[in-house]
Amino acid sequence: MPCYEIDGLKPVIHPTAFVHPDAVLIGDVIVGPRCYVAPLASLRGDFGRIVLEEGCNIQDTCVMHGFPGTDTVIGQDGHVGHGAVLHGCRIGRNALVGMNAVVMDNAVVGEECIVAACAFVKAGVEIPPRKLVAGMPAKVVRDLSEQEVAWKSDGTRTYQELTERCLATLKPCEPLAEMEPGRKRFEFPGVVPLVEAKKEGKA
Repeated sequence: MPCYEIDGLKPVIHPTAFVHPDAVLIGDVIVGPRCYVAPLASLRGDFGRIVLEEGCNIQDTCVMHGFPGTDTVIGQDGHVGHGAVLHGCRIGRNALVGMNAVVMDNAVVGEECIVAACAFVKAGVEIPPRKLVAGMPAKVVRDLSEQEVAWKSDGTRTYQELTERCLATLKPCEPLAEMEPGRKRFEFPGVVPLVEAKKEGKA
């Protein structure tokens, strides 16, 4: 995978983590146990330190970076959706940052929060635990329900299981020329988008 040393600092990846070969890690990057780093994520620790604590995931095309002397941290079981940008901020334990959201310098997202897709969290903002945050700039919308927090935790477990699946079975291959008869599908009983879970009364 593209890992790069700079000024004598190399990325650190725990053996139980999965970092896709097409992700890029530079310098002072610490990837903890059971983490998942998706294709095309960029973790650039050439100024400040980047830390992924145990069990968190950072998805496709996410960017993590920070100013000199800062730490950009995703807490335990943190969940960062596709295309999000985290710069010199801290994401609390079991929080979710939605797709294409931006969290700026010195912002702190509290434990078990959900930052909505495309939200812009301004520099220096501190968000209390268990809040739904949305908008540009982002504001606290309301408290999260127990069901919503449970839905988030279930989604993160799915990514922790993906880490195990990737370590066990992901490998390069040649594509087939056509779909084989009776082609199987991946099955994830009970894993549904939040909007569907609410319709079903699960969140």
